[in-house]
Amino acid sequence: MSSRCEAIATGKFSADTLRNSAVAKLYEEAMLYDGGAITDRGGLAALSGKKTGRSPNDKRIVEEEQSKKDIWWGDVNRPMSAASFDAVRRQATDFLDSSDHFYVLDAFAGWSPETRLKIRIVCSRAYHALFMHNMLIRPTPEELANFGEPDYVIYNAGQQVADQSIDGVDSETCVALSFERGEMVILGTEYAGEMKKGVFTIMNYLMPKQNVLSMHCSCNEGQRHDVTLFFGLSGTGKTTLSADEDRALIGDDEHCWDDEGVFNIEGGCYAKVINLSEEKEPQIFNAIKFGAVLENTVQDPQTCEIQFEDTSITQNTRCAYPIEFINNARIPCRTDHPRNIIFLTCDAFGVLPPVSKLTAEQAMYHFISGYTAKVAGTEMGVTEPEATFSACFGAAFLVWHPVKYAELLAEQMRRHGSSAWLVNTGWTGGAFGVGNRIKLEYTRSIIDAIHGGSLLLADYTTDLNFGLSVPKACNGVPGRLMQPWATWEDGQAFQRMAKSLASKFRENFEQFASIAGEKIIDAGPRI
Repeated sequence: MSSRCEAIATGKFSADTLRNSAVAKLYEEAMLYDGGAITDRGGLAALSGKKTGRSPNDKRIVEEEQSKKDIWWGDVNRPMSAASFDAVRRQATDFLDSSDHFYVLDAFAGWSPETRLKIRIVCSRAYHALFMHNMLIRPTPEELANFGEPDYVIYNAGQQVADQSIDGVDSETCVALSFERGEMVILGTEYAGEMKKGVFTIMNYLMPKQNVLSMHCSCNEGQRHDVTLFFGLSGTGKTTLSADEDRALIGDDEHCWDDEGVFNIEGGCYAKVINLSEEKEPQIFNAIKFGAVLENTVQDPQTCEIQFEDTSITQNTRCAYPIEFINNARIPCRTDHPRNIIFLTCDAFGVLPPVSKLTAEQAMYHFISGYTAKVAGTEMGVTEPEATFSACFGAAFLVWHPVKYAELLAEQMRRHGSSAWLVNTGWTGGAFGVGNRIKLEYTRSIIDAIHGGSLLLADYTTDLNFGLSVPKACNGVPGRLMQPWATWEDGQAFQRMAKSLASKFRENFEQFASIAGEKIIDAGPRI
């Protein structure tokens, strides 16, 4: 191990080490050495180079004696030998040791003092240090002085291309994690989100070992102390629907549920800013100020004004900011047990009801499935609706088998009386290209009815294809809309589409069937 990194790993900081630098100092460093620029709103704009998103195919987990039996090996978690990890680690630390610019950040993951992790970031780009300053929980001066040895160290040498001659390294990018050594290595990608999701992956392994459920979801709390979790893949409305000025924000992306309630893993938010406007997303828009990090946005060269509609670099434009930049955020980011759990899906086939009440078994089934649909124009090559499944609404970050997380979810729901709902923000009256997307105002009315409790008292009917309990009416939503078959002009076409989607659910769930058990399988759609 190189001398500078060795000293840092043992807590020995030289006089020239920039550890937990002030935000203004990181701005200065980013502008001098990192290609950073200040925008008209005061945020720091930075570019992540060739990679403008995560590289899930390049993630590796070291196959180690203590953890290998726990891990859900396969496409999500691919093994790497300890010898190969030593090699990529050496590559990263050699690069960092010789770098002209060297930054260290010590911070926490998890707002629960009992289970929080001490995370150390070692990197060569100032914007990476500021990004993680925003995303992790910032220690007080006293906590920093007594930080001690970290639980995990992330060596971010993303400017250094990975050596493909190392066994298990298949491209110029390598993101490798060792649970036994408490270390993560990043090579060949400067996309800052790899660090954020690396920490989430660590929590997804460690928390279930302590019977704590880690979750890829947002969370807010109403004025009556009613807590709601929002799960959903990209494009389902998770950020939009959880951002509510009348409800306190606990967090926008990563949480844990323990015996005391729900707590945020992070100290900040990481919002998409494509086509952002103050009118549509006032909280996020106003959070872009001094201290925020904008990733891969385009600015006007004369006015430095952010061009939110410009996707010439990437559609995945982002902003990272401390959670206290949201005026109704709850600090500390911890709350009670959730009264409602909402699974958001954008069904582009137009057959799922706009809202359904789920049994515990149905909640496990749909949680494990993690369904939404892509539509034409969202990705190259997508010309018609395409079903997408991501286990637990975040398969890329899971470590244990999805059923492990689903069992924890069901147990917590049972213990605390939480209600689970499936809310469709997609199409009605036909599939994409024929029908229309459900209006946001209708979906907001449904969310309000869930929060207010009126849907629990509604009359229900059973969806014959999916076995879902569907409210017959909801205040603020046209009655005909509640039953999707009634919105189609061609009833037979609806039945064909419904059976087709049900078959996709069943086909996807076959990979989990041997572990999930009959009760969960029977909670799925009926063909």
